[in-house]
Amino acid sequence: METQHRFGAAASVPVLANSLLFRTSDLEEARDRVSRVFCSHRLRVVGERGPIGAEMYFRQIRGIGVGRILYGASVVIEPGQLDSFALIQMPISGAEVVEHGGETVNSTPDVASVVSPTLPVRMRHGADTEKLVVKIDRDALERHCRQHLGGNLRQPVEFRPEMSLVAPRSLSWVRLMNWLCDEVGQERSGEDTILDSPLFSAQIEQMVIATLLLSQPHNYSERLEDNGPSIAPHFIRKVERFIDENAQEPLTIGELAEHAGVSTRSLFAGFRKYRSTTPMHYLKDVRLQRVREVLLQASPDSTTVTNVAMQWGFSHLGHFTSDYKRAFGESPSATLGR
Repeated sequence: METQHRFGAAASVPVLANSLLFRTSDLEEARDRVSRVFCSHRLRVVGERGPIGAEMYFRQIRGIGVGRILYGASVVIEPGQLDSFALIQMPISGAEVVEHGGETVNSTPDVASVVSPTLPVRMRHGADTEKLVVKIDRDALERHCRQHLGGNLRQPVEFRPEMSLVAPRSLSWVRLMNWLCDEVGQERSGEDTILDSPLFSAQIEQMVIATLLLSQPHNYSERLEDNGPSIAPHFIRKVERFIDENAQEPLTIGELAEHAGVSTRSLFAGFRKYRSTTPMHYLKDVRLQRVREVLLQASPDSTTVTNVAMQWGFSHLGHFTSDYKRAFGESPSATLGR
C-alpha cells in the first residue's frame, strides 16, 4: 500500500514506500540508524518517555538524497553543524520547530526549513510528525553554485532558513519534489530504473540543486540573478513556439531537442538558466492552460473534466487535479461549473 504525503500546495503523491531503511521503537537504534545517513547527533524524547516509534525511508541519487522520517514521540534532535551537507525538511503532517543560525522556523506542511551546512541547528520534532527530507552534499552544492557564478566562492553557501511552500517563488521546488517522490515511489525492489542511469542521475542532481539555488534566498542570490544575459537563446524560443503549436501531441524531450537542433542536456540547461523550469514542465503548464480554456467555454451537461484532461495528455487524474489547483487556485470541476 502506498503512503501519501501532502506539503506546499496540497500535493499528494507516493512517498518512498519501497525505500524503507528501518522501523524501530528503540531510541538508540533510531539515533544510530539516522546517524549513518546524516551525521552524529543527540536524540532525546521530550516529556514522558515511551516508545519512540521511529521509521525512515531514504533513496540516494548521486549527490542528493530524498527520504521520509517519522518519530511517534516528541523528540529533540541536536546535530550541531551538519558540515558536509545541506538539509531541506518539509513536514507532510504535524510540525517541528527548527532553531538555526540565530533564527527560529515554525515548520508545517506549508513551511519548510532549509538548514545550511555551516550553521548550528537544533530541532524539536512534534509527536507523530512526518517530514520529507532532501539531503544535498555540500561539495555538490558548492560545485553547482560555482558553475552558475563562473568563479570561486569566498564564503560557504548559506540559505535563509524558512521556505514558504505556497509562495510563487517556491512552486518550482514543490513541483520538482512531487515529481521526484513519484519517480522513487514507482521503483520496484531489485529492478534497475531510470534513476540508476548515471546520465539521468546527474541531471536530477543538477535540477534539484539549481532549483533550490534559484527558488530559496541565500548569500549568493543577487549574483546569480544578475549573472548572464536575460534574453533567451533562439533554440529556447523555438522550442516554446513548437510546444505552443503542438501541445496536444505526445511530445518527448528527445523530439523537442531534435527540433531545436541541440542535445537534451543543452535544452535542459537552457530552460533552467533562462526560464527557471524544464521543457517538460513548460509543456505541462501550456497543456494546463489549454484545459482551462476548454473548461471555461464548455457546459457541464456535455463535457467532463476527465475527457478534457485525457485529450490534453493527462492520464493520471489525481496528479492532474493537484497540478491544476496549484496553477489556478481552484479545482477543474469548479472551473467547468462556472
